[in-house]
Amino acid sequence: MSPTDNESRPNGSFDVVALGSVSVDDRLWVTTFPEADMKVPILRRDRSCGGVCATALAAAARLGAKAAYAGILDDSESARFVLDELNRAGVDTSNIHKYPGATPAQAVIVIDQSSRTRTIFYDVSGFVGPEYEWLPASLLSRTRVFLIDNFRLDLTMRAARAARAAGAAVLGDFENSTMPRINELVEVVDHVVVSRDFALAVTGERRAADAARQLRQNGRTAVVTCGEEGVWYADGDDHSNAKHQPAFVVDTVDTTGCGDVFHGAYAAALSRGFSLDKRILFSAAVAALWAAAKRDGYASLPRAAEVEEFLSRETFA
Repeated sequence: MSPTDNESRPNGSFDVVALGSVSVDDRLWVTTFPEADMKVPILRRDRSCGGVCATALAAAARLGAKAAYAGILDDSESARFVLDELNRAGVDTSNIHKYPGATPAQAVIVIDQSSRTRTIFYDVSGFVGPEYEWLPASLLSRTRVFLIDNFRLDLTMRAARAARAAGAAVLGDFENSTMPRINELVEVVDHVVVSRDFALAVTGERRAADAARQLRQNGRTAVVTCGEEGVWYADGDDHSNAKHQPAFVVDTVDTTGCGDVFHGAYAAALSRGFSLDKRILFSAAVAALWAAAKRDGYASLPRAAEVEEFLSRETFA
């Protein structure tokens, strides 16, 4: 169901709520990624908040959406770091479920300055819990868009079904195409926004456009992101061919988190009732601005006015 189909919301409602991964990212900039047994100097290093849901929520909040995280975290130093970063970005964290031992994911990201690529080493061993009975039911009934990923599968599917029953649109960002029950997870969303690699793997198609058409089954909107080659998307209520949005031409600084930022922008645009074409154009612009940003954490995420100004002088690859 589209958010515009359910305009009435209780007091204290949100535009976007997410339940999923957050991480602490240690980023290292190098001239070139080393071969085995080599040593290379680090040009720069920093620590930032990352993860599918954290970055998407921060992007949505910076664009003016009222966003909240319904996640599970403990009281560790890394968890406090994540919550501080989300709060600074304008994301509500008052609904966090405290669960002992549930730490954020940890990542080391090596950014190759010469090729403008990055390599991610990650650890999700502490991403555990909670007890099966827990569900953020009151929060799910107060959001227009509910964003999920492929972590904590059983809880995620229960939450997605509850959100849909309450009238929210469920947006899925999935990365692991080989996990058990992935097709079942896809079925609980209204909008599936995934990378080309994931889309081709789960559909068996060879082209992103064909994968988007297959993923739009049962009225679902399907969006397949292809990096510099743009975006293919298909509306489940329209059986015409998939549409293509070219990528914007920008001077890329760092592509880390671009997909997550795209999801946050899409969720914000969906909550405002944008048409599908406008959602895709808007989200592609936000992701391009993030890729070109000189990073200062989530403070570098664009505001809505910056996006509109960028779109007024758009150029495509």
